Amino acid sequence: MTSTSTGKLSDSIADNIRNALKQSQSYMKRCFSKYMEKGKRVLKAHELRDEFEKVMDDKNETLGTMFSSAQEAVVTPPYVTFAVRPTPGCWEFVKVNSVDLSDVKQISSAEYLKLKETIADENWSKDENALEVDFEAFDFSMPKLTLASSIGKGLNFASKYITSKLSGSVDNAQPLVDYLLSLEYQGEKLMINETLNTAAKLQLALIVAEVSLSDLPRDTPYQSIELRFKEWGFERGWGDTVERVHETIRSLSEVLQAPDPQNLEKLFSKLPTIFKVVIFSPHGYFGQSDVLGLPDTGGQVVYILDQMRAMEEELVLKIKSQGLNIKPQILVVTRLIPDARGTKCNQERESIIGTKYSQILRVPFRTETGILRRWVSRFDIYPYLETFAQDVTSKILDAMEGKPDLIIGNYTDGNLVSSLVASKLGITQATIAHALEKTKYEDSDIKWKELDPKYHFSCQFIADTISMNAADFIIASTYQEIAGSKERPGQYESHAAFTLPGLCRVVSGINVYDPKFNIAAPGADQSVYFPYTETGKRFTSFHPAIEELLYSKVDNDEHIGYLADRKKPIIFSMARLDTVKNLTGLTEWYGKNKRLRSLVNLVIVGAFFNPSKSKDREEMAEIKKMHALIEKYQLKGQIRWIAAQTDRNRNGELYRCIADTKGAFVQPALYEAFGLTVIEAMNCGLPTFATNQGGPAEIIVDGVSGFHINPTNGDESSNKIADFFEKCKTNPAYWNQFSADGLKRINECYTWKIYANKVLNMGCMYGFWKQLNKDQKQAKQRYIQAFYNLMFRNLVKNVPLASDETQQPDSKPADKPQPTPSTKRSQSRLQRLFGA
Repeated sequence: MTSTSTGKLSDSIADNIRNALKQSQSYMKRCFSKYMEKGKRVLKAHELRDEFEKVMDDKNETLGTMFSSAQEAVVTPPYVTFAVRPTPGCWEFVKVNSVDLSDVKQISSAEYLKLKETIADENWSKDENALEVDFEAFDFSMPKLTLASSIGKGLNFASKYITSKLSGSVDNAQPLVDYLLSLEYQGEKLMINETLNTAAKLQLALIVAEVSLSDLPRDTPYQSIELRFKEWGFERGWGDTVERVHETIRSLSEVLQAPDPQNLEKLFSKLPTIFKVVIFSPHGYFGQSDVLGLPDTGGQVVYILDQMRAMEEELVLKIKSQGLNIKPQILVVTRLIPDARGTKCNQERESIIGTKYSQILRVPFRTETGILRRWVSRFDIYPYLETFAQDVTSKILDAMEGKPDLIIGNYTDGNLVSSLVASKLGITQATIAHALEKTKYEDSDIKWKELDPKYHFSCQFIADTISMNAADFIIASTYQEIAGSKERPGQYESHAAFTLPGLCRVVSGINVYDPKFNIAAPGADQSVYFPYTETGKRFTSFHPAIEELLYSKVDNDEHIGYLADRKKPIIFSMARLDTVKNLTGLTEWYGKNKRLRSLVNLVIVGAFFNPSKSKDREEMAEIKKMHALIEKYQLKGQIRWIAAQTDRNRNGELYRCIADTKGAFVQPALYEAFGLTVIEAMNCGLPTFATNQGGPAEIIVDGVSGFHINPTNGDESSNKIADFFEKCKTNPAYWNQFSADGLKRINECYTWKIYANKVLNMGCMYGFWKQLNKDQKQAKQRYIQAFYNLMFRNLVKNVPLASDETQQPDSKPADKPQPTPSTKRSQSRLQRLFGA
């Protein structure tokens, strides 16, 4: 269950469904009797549709729309209550009496959650004093987006809202003047001083200043006009040259006279507001070398290191263009692990390679008995976070010689710590989920008691809800991460309304139409992942090793299988070996498709070959399955299976060597939240086929910059790949076209420079947004503090503290809850008829 009722399937859904059921009463009686057969339970979308399709003999449009958009239903005989999602983020709840189909009524999300709770804890569901959590109660006065297509475009909406607040009389612009007066760096005023303390005074001074610049050469340095400007009430920060000063003056003048969203965003992108940034990522082994593949350590580390480098470059450029002589500071704050397993994770400070002003700051986890020496799983990290937040606050203030200007959290633990620190210091805060565990595991909310002893999901879901609501803005990589697709709810959407039976009922957790949501897609490090055509930059020293990796006929610990025909192009995939990543699915598609096998070789990079080396049950099963598929389809001579690779530079050159063969990259995941390997491959000039489930569907424009493939329809997907290579065989320019257009797409939308510029602009704008809505923000913060102290802190007491005496596992816990299953088939008859 996921969301609150924020939209309508129709003007009167209950009346429409009642009438539709009446028209198809005999069919629907049979359908509802099937739902009743197994008694009280939760029915999933595919179960609802399967039974409906069996009895549907005519096209009843209203029922078809309801069943195609129903995500689940609660059966409490004689009632079936449907959770219907007509559009992303909009939910309706309809209760139908299976005995009397005219008995149909619409209910609230809270009522639906109570029905759902009867499955897990019927007594608690009837408790009139059960705790209900409602964050929407503090947001009722805040404006919200209204169109599903606008979700994730919060900055645009915020600029329009702020513009409306500043418009009208000159006095309406006073909040902006007050904000400008608050800008300073280590006690030194920036932009304006108290001489210009009203909008009218500022407007007049801007006119005088603009006239004074009209006769000066555009490249005149600011120092030449600084004394004159200071006499008029202006301080440094307007620009480094007369040209830039003039641009900033004009932007501010236009905002004061006739505000519009474009000029407002342009102005805030120029203001000197951010110099010091703190990024939190406590769990795992955070380092620059020898850490990838260690427990809880993977893509998030790579993401943050690339993010830091890009943000530093952008900050340096911004500060220079503002005419300031200030050195930016960026800190990644993580955990110091004394038993560092050969890494540098036991060092308190570490400079980031390729930067001048960015460092890793490590602070240990501390308990009453001392410092925890060993790694602790991200599932067991919660007892340490509050003390960690207290300890890092003083460390940050010392390291930066003052407060940071922007705090960014990562994942559940980093987001919670960032919320605690930002609240204490009064700093603008952003959060990045990376992955929300609640959406990975089916029914992990109503089954929380069953799962909590091992995974502590109650702590995680409450922590996520707290940090989402505390954040000033939320950074997502894709639209689907926020609000999913037409068929599937988004990761954040799943926190809109949910229940933890026996603990609390979250009737309003987060609203995906909130303007705090923004999409800023990351890129790939373009010093590592660059086009194969840039021969002068290529890492040729890796070529002998890559030659051996791809083409030697010897089986060893790094590779097995061989490629008999070196003239064939290579289709290539690289990922973890688990069910969702679906590498075994790709191998089976290839094995079954004789046409594809005749055209290309297959190279798989992932895991290792001996299942006994894995401590993850799912990975062990996939390794065994891969061996079985190679034997079943007699793939030797056409497949090369390479063990997981952690050297980024060599991986970048591996992509390019695959491009040299005129091959392609295939990402076949059942679901992929973002798809960093897709970005890497396209950066290197590899034509790319990627899953249509999740982020890659947004990265690739199908048939233009690459191809979407359906991971649940292997025949269709493998034939799509084969069609491409047949066309390339007759027309080599076809391959070049997709290589070039994929690269063009990346450079237009998916680079770290674009990302860094977006995030820093968000930090500036939402800093003012927070000040503009400070009363509402303070009220909500009080509610969050109460929820944190009365709920979260008590839950944390149930999480056992790790012991340095206990042997720590070498990988994340082996017994996982089952991932949410993928769509049962590519498209049902119902979906074809009604377009869901």
